[in-house]
Amino acid sequence: MTRPSSAASVLPRVHKLSGADPSGKTEQHGSDSTSTPPRLSTLGLITVLLGAFLPMLDFFIVNVALPTIDHDLTAGPATLELFVAGYGIAYAVLLVLGGRRRLFIAGSIAFGLTSLACGLAPTALALVGARVAQGGAAALMLPQALATIQSATQGERKARAMGIYGAVGGISVVIGQVLGGVLLSANLFGTGWRLIFLVNVPVAAVAAVLALRSVPETRSANPAKVDLPGTALLAAALLSLLVPLMEGRAVGWPWWTWTLLAAFPLLVLAFIRVERRAEQAGAVPLVPFSLLRIHGLRTGLTMAVPFFAGFGGFMLVMAVALQQGLNEGPIASGLAMVPMAVGFFAASLAGPRLLNRFGSKVIRTGALIQGIGLAVLTVTVVTDWSGLSPLVLLPGMVLAGTGQGLVMPPLIRLVLSEIPTERAGVGGGILATTQQSSLALGVATLGTLFLTLAPSHGMHDALAIVLALQFVLTLGVGVLSTRLPSRVG
Repeated sequence: MTRPSSAASVLPRVHKLSGADPSGKTEQHGSDSTSTPPRLSTLGLITVLLGAFLPMLDFFIVNVALPTIDHDLTAGPATLELFVAGYGIAYAVLLVLGGRRRLFIAGSIAFGLTSLACGLAPTALALVGARVAQGGAAALMLPQALATIQSATQGERKARAMGIYGAVGGISVVIGQVLGGVLLSANLFGTGWRLIFLVNVPVAAVAAVLALRSVPETRSANPAKVDLPGTALLAAALLSLLVPLMEGRAVGWPWWTWTLLAAFPLLVLAFIRVERRAEQAGAVPLVPFSLLRIHGLRTGLTMAVPFFAGFGGFMLVMAVALQQGLNEGPIASGLAMVPMAVGFFAASLAGPRLLNRFGSKVIRTGALIQGIGLAVLTVTVVTDWSGLSPLVLLPGMVLAGTGQGLVMPPLIRLVLSEIPTERAGVGGGILATTQQSSLALGVATLGTLFLTLAPSHGMHDALAIVLALQFVLTLGVGVLSTRLPSRVG
């Protein structure tokens, strides 16, 4: 389930937190070269995990509310996709701006304000705009979490913190769907779907206050400047691919959708060229291609694309199919995801110990278990559509969640262990951006396919086809996992 996949060649990085300058020399924290690295307290760890949990939770919390939002604001399927993926696109692109405590605090405040704007949005268009702004605010929060753990913990404490980070990232995805259903059904004070955004406001405020008290400053003495040309090209490339995929079907595929799709590979090539030139000139690009020469990182990013794309599409499609196809309420739709959350959480807790003992075999095993779970879900949908319920879905959901829990946290730890400590901020940024880009890609591709097939083939067949496609993607993850380093570096 949530956290970070080539698209690897078009992904950015955050400001270096304990990084190296372009010449490769290690930077020191603060102005005193003899100062000791900052230490992350337990409260500080809880705070940065909250900062990671909230943005990832919000990518998925809206899924169960989409039918209600569509009804209230007359949004339409294409706008709903843009509403979900727009958050992920802004999140992915603007991750390059994160990586300092003060930006984490500013991001927490901005996340609360943009959540308020989402909750008060009067129209579908206003909601899309507020949602994109919320994704930008989220991008200021997440990099600090991963980079602070990397730079302010050591040894076994770092291993435990990374394991918890992986578990939080994954469990937040499913909790988002469950919590979304509960809040929507609660309808406190007649707020309906708006409550799923309004509840963020006090939580974001708490995160900002706690960060002031407990999160150490890990900013480099000479932080890299933001790579504006690279950022602009990355944003243009993502938009040129995802916007036509999401909007093309609804507007009848006019000329501009094909023009944007044709521009995508050209923008990617331009991005690669600009990044390589920047690194050759001694600057710090969004994607240092020298870092992508690390085999484990490159393989892990390639794996993350199908893994998260499949998962992003799965969560959207299941929420819509259960509510609109089977007329289940938000609570039942959310509860259908609970077995997946339980399986993921249990597996992610065992993952660090299993990874130390069995290495990358754990990830291959997880991909196999997830594939079996998806196969069970596909057969269940095909053979028992009329009797489909959270209880009937339980076996497949447990297996799929368990498999995901054995893939995601170990994959993150294995990939990051290949990155030199002084470049942890860069690697963490690439990993997080890959995750968000892939989630948005899954919504744009599998979500669009489902919404295209549902009117003509029925949600029964559309859901079965999407599940089968995710099964194929999971097989790809399993095959790619054979190329990972066998042990944690």
